[in-house]
Amino acid sequence: MALWWLGAIAFVAVAAIVVVFNDLVAARNQVRAAWSDIDVQLTRRHDLVPQLVAAVQSYASYERATLTTVTELRSRAIAAASLADKAQAEGELAEQIDRILALQERYPDLKASGNFLQLQHDLVGIEDHLQYARRFYNGAVRDLNNRIETFPSVIVARLANFKPAEFFRQGDGQEAPK
Repeated sequence: MALWWLGAIAFVAVAAIVVVFNDLVAARNQVRAAWSDIDVQLTRRHDLVPQLVAAVQSYASYERATLTTVTELRSRAIAAASLADKAQAEGELAEQIDRILALQERYPDLKASGNFLQLQHDLVGIEDHLQYARRFYNGAVRDLNNRIETFPSVIVARLANFKPAEFFRQGDGQEAPK
């Protein structure tokens, strides 16, 4: 009878460990999927930057410093290795894109350009989607980190070498371009 009880306790313990482990894996996969959503939006924005630069260049040729900065920031954001570096580069890129979009006030012809207006519309949409994706990602990171740091899952997380995920803090408080 004692052997039966020990077997039942061992089975319950193993089942609990499996459930907690699977929950941690699901949370980690949710973070990865959420990051993929952010990456899609960043790629869409990166793809529009050269078109935006070209559209503005034809109307505002002496704004070359701003256009060069945007191009360099795009390259830096694409090449960023760590999440913190990527977030910083993306924040700076978003600020420079805002500056380019603001050029329409100085150049009435640019404001009337259908191509520029379409690019502006697309960028605003991307920024909206990016803001949503960032909130979703940071929520998934919060959930994963909470699971990793709370009992009893902290035991399984340490044994299975789960690491806390990093929040994406690009442009805290930053508004989407208007």
